[in-house]
Amino acid sequence: MLANSVKLLLVCAATGMLSACSTPCDAPGQLCAPIESNTRALPPPKLPPPVPPKPQPPEPVTFAVAVPDITAYDGNGAPLAPTTTRPATGTPQDMPAATAPAPADGKVHHIGLLLPLRSASLGPAAELLRAGFMAAYERDRSGFEVAVIDTGDGSSDVLNKFAQAQEEQDIVVGPLSRSAVTAVANSDLVRKPTIALNHPDNRGDARLPAKLLVMGLSIEAEARQVAAWAASEQPGASALILSAGSPSQRRISAAFKQEWLRQGGKIETMDLTATNGYLSDAELVQLRARLAATPPGLLFAALDADQARQLRVAIGSDLPLYGTSSLNPGAGRGASGPELDGARLLDLPWQVQREHPQVMVYPQPQQPGDGRLTADMERLYALGIDAFRVAREVALRPNAPFTLDGVTGRLAVRFEENQSVFERTEQAATYQQGVLGTWPPAAAATPAALPPAQ
Repeated sequence: MLANSVKLLLVCAATGMLSACSTPCDAPGQLCAPIESNTRALPPPKLPPPVPPKPQPPEPVTFAVAVPDITAYDGNGAPLAPTTTRPATGTPQDMPAATAPAPADGKVHHIGLLLPLRSASLGPAAELLRAGFMAAYERDRSGFEVAVIDTGDGSSDVLNKFAQAQEEQDIVVGPLSRSAVTAVANSDLVRKPTIALNHPDNRGDARLPAKLLVMGLSIEAEARQVAAWAASEQPGASALILSAGSPSQRRISAAFKQEWLRQGGKIETMDLTATNGYLSDAELVQLRARLAATPPGLLFAALDADQARQLRVAIGSDLPLYGTSSLNPGAGRGASGPELDGARLLDLPWQVQREHPQVMVYPQPQQPGDGRLTADMERLYALGIDAFRVAREVALRPNAPFTLDGVTGRLAVRFEENQSVFERTEQAATYQQGVLGTWPPAAAATPAALPPAQ
């Protein structure tokens, strides 16, 4: 029992240090910034090739929903030119396993995966990302070889390993920590296609290296997408942002506010006091009175799932409630119960569409002794899967734009003005009868089709 507790403690600590996760830690440090990730790798035993299941694929479901264009943001958080990307809704279209053919000329593409696998704090998380990457590689390995390169925690060691990988590999995937990605972005070492698994620090107006593609998970990007989505459903409505005041929740609030104002909406904010995760009863009573007197058009909950549940118990479910993937704690971690019914959020298809064929073809990650992984650790595994798929496309379609229905969302890559641009559109979801599923619920589907994301 003690060994299992220690193991779980290490996993939780590592998750908290990954800024790409939906519930990042609030401790100071370069690994805990704008929702991105870090890891390290001991060459693990080779995963057996997954046996693709043969479920009856669900019929594609489409919905008559008017969703506005969403602004994409580059690695520095600056808005890019508007695109026609929309929140993914319903069941995405099935796609073949490989979206680009294997090399016809027999060429072998060499991919270097840089992860801090021997880091005492980040090792478990890094191993999960590596496992996801290798699961995707085993499924589409023809014409590719992967070298897992262990890096230390320090930027100097990462840069040395990165420089060596640039000499020996055709494509580099990594590094994973925010500080390491920042060091790479500020260097002159990026000469070959590089897929960063985190976002660099805010670099002002500085441009990223032309061959650096940033695809880390970002809950701030989720919050912006939620704002655009909510604005399409509640045009002209005022929004009240509620948070419990933690640094990560403030970042989520700021991102939602930025996009909501860009959409032309009115906004108010309110910080609630939380002690050991529990919201203040007195403040909830005051909030209920405020909402009864001057109700906003909608609420945005920059809260975790438990806090959002407390909120709903206190104020009821009359007002539309939106949030990010932080409202999804993962299967078996208190997600059941009707309190959040009707709440809408964005999350990865890996978390929301477990039974979709494009998710089921990949094996589930190994779980610690208690049989559970946190939702954030699951998301890192999914990021590993999509990191290989993006690297594969970049190798087979050099400098050509492409799209993928990935397990972390609809992915789009394009190259313009000497920059690599990556966009991820996550899956719209809602709670119904205590269960999180795709939005809108199947019963609300209509024959009219929503144009696919471009």
